[in-house]
Amino acid sequence: MPDPRFYEDLGPIELLELARLSGAQVTDDRAGGLMIAGAGPLDRVVGDGVTYFSDRRYADALASTQAGACFVRAEQAAKLPSSCVALVTAEPQAAYVRAISRLYRARVTPPGQSHVDHSAALEEGVDLAPGVVIGPNVSIGRGTAIGPNTVIGPGVAIGRDCLIGANVSIGFALIGDRVRLMSGAVIGEPGFGVVGGAGGAVDVPQLGRVILQDGVTIGANSCVDRGAWEDTVLGENTKLDNLVQIAHNVRLGRNCLVAAQAGISGSVVVGDGVRFGGGAGIADHVTIGDGASVMAAAGVMHDIPAGESWGGFPATPARRWMRQVAWLARHANRRGAEQAE
Repeated sequence: MPDPRFYEDLGPIELLELARLSGAQVTDDRAGGLMIAGAGPLDRVVGDGVTYFSDRRYADALASTQAGACFVRAEQAAKLPSSCVALVTAEPQAAYVRAISRLYRARVTPPGQSHVDHSAALEEGVDLAPGVVIGPNVSIGRGTAIGPNTVIGPGVAIGRDCLIGANVSIGFALIGDRVRLMSGAVIGEPGFGVVGGAGGAVDVPQLGRVILQDGVTIGANSCVDRGAWEDTVLGENTKLDNLVQIAHNVRLGRNCLVAAQAGISGSVVVGDGVRFGGGAGIADHVTIGDGASVMAAAGVMHDIPAGESWGGFPATPARRWMRQVAWLARHANRRGAEQAE
């Protein structure tokens, strides 16, 4: 279930009403009076929750889901367990998006809010610069300093001895001690989740959080997106340079270093002590082992084993990439010499 500090629970709702709102069809007699109280992935939701299936890679999870109802295409409905009611639609994910928009709503700072909400809890020694806005139920530890015009959304928890620069935006986040957020950093905005539908592209609600562990540094104008369902997590003492993008569901280990203009796509898992050169790009769902290095401007499309250094595009082990570059240079020079003759 999404963290209630950040998301308002709007359920339960009758399954038939949910089907109507999402455009799905229900032919199961059990649907009458069935109430749906939540939503989630196939392997996470149980009982009175709704889920969806649209990717054959998760067929095993479909067969074993404990959800009360599931959005599926007609040809997949028979593969659901008997305990799960089929919500038949040509666009399961788009229908699911409409369903969770009815079941959950992100909490926001009330209109007209200025400065510190009465429900916020600030320990002694918190330093607030002019223009800071702190939403409901925020907690901030002693010795933390917050720069001008920074906005902290509802439910955010910030530890002790943190340094937060000017014009920082923080939402849907749990932040440890001694964390540094440089000016213009944006923490907890929705990740880039989009699904196609008959009416065009639809934004998928992002219902996860950001967790920044102790000692993390986020550079100026860098962005860390909140998870789609799971959390986006940066481990202890990990450091991001300026203009870095961390997408939803990413898990960075401890003591990682990410240089400027690097981008890490959704659901990437990174071990401890990994280093990323400037401008490196990582494709989604890649796993990078402990102590690996990604060279500047590399484009990583595949998993990197622990301790290896990769470079180039598409990235390969560094020695192989340098041999490829050297071979290409030799043949290009030879071809140029032959043409000159």
